[in-house]
Amino acid sequence: MQDGKTEPVLEIRDLTKIFRRRGQTPLTAVDGVSFSLLPGECLGIIGESGSGKSTLVNMITRLIDADSGQILLKGRDITRLRGKALRSVYSEIQMVFQQPADSFDPRRTLGDGIGESLRNNGWSAAAAREETAKLLDLCDLPAEFAGRYPHEVSGGQCQRAAIARALAIRPSILLCDEATSALDVTVQQEIMSLLGDLRRQQGRNFSIMFICHDIALVQEFCDRVLVMYQGRIVEEGIPDTVIQCPAHPYTKRLIDSIL
Repeated sequence: MQDGKTEPVLEIRDLTKIFRRRGQTPLTAVDGVSFSLLPGECLGIIGESGSGKSTLVNMITRLIDADSGQILLKGRDITRLRGKALRSVYSEIQMVFQQPADSFDPRRTLGDGIGESLRNNGWSAAAAREETAKLLDLCDLPAEFAGRYPHEVSGGQCQRAAIARALAIRPSILLCDEATSALDVTVQQEIMSLLGDLRRQQGRNFSIMFICHDIALVQEFCDRVLVMYQGRIVEEGIPDTVIQCPAHPYTKRLIDSIL
């Protein structure tokens, strides 16, 4: 996947986030992080809770603002975008969360949630319904699931619907923030198989950032892995190499604690 001549689809330069709370010592959650994501690549990010993984993802998706640094999407600086300009970013980047039911409106059907972005982009209601059925099928769910509510389906089914929703506007980057950690092992493997199928179908037009604490999943699924510790990237490389020959003491401790 990696090619020195390939332009990254996403480039992060010296990104920093400090949380300041009155009466408390400032917390540097992300500290000068830099990396790139290549077209068609699956990049894993591992680290313990509190290492800065989710804060990093929330800055990339612009759910929170960075204090300093740059986020470049296909060469375009999106770090400070607002309003309409920011909305255009979401046609390129979509996110799948750890708790899929929490990301759907419980008062609306899954089909409404999946089709919302299509309708917001000018699709007619009928065309959005037809496309929603196709997306559900792509994610191995019957079309009838469009009429169900989040509480009426299993966690794995809801996560498939969340992936269908994320794919609706054909993003070039899918950010998975602990997207399998709340699922049992069998369903987890089904979701990973689905993501693998999507990668093969989309090729270089579809990149994944896979934030996870399960080293075995990262080793199986990712082309490259970053290790985060105390807000910094302390190691990166091919998963097999990082896991078998960790260079940083923290990486070694992390792997020894799991394997």
